Amino acid sequence: MTANQDDLSRAALRYHAEPIPGKTATALTKPCETQDELSLAYTPGVAAPVRAIA
Repeated sequence: MTANQDDLSRAALRYHAEPIPGKTATALTKPCETQDELSLAYTPGVAAPVRAIA
């Protein structure tokens, strides 16, 4: 590995590690602060929208 490739590798590792590791993330698009809201987003609440799509 050349010095230039080594520099690029180190820079890429820093880029992907800082400040938060990774390149993608997921975020909530709906409120999910209570057990009731969570049950609307996931089982059993997710069944109704899935059936509508199917």
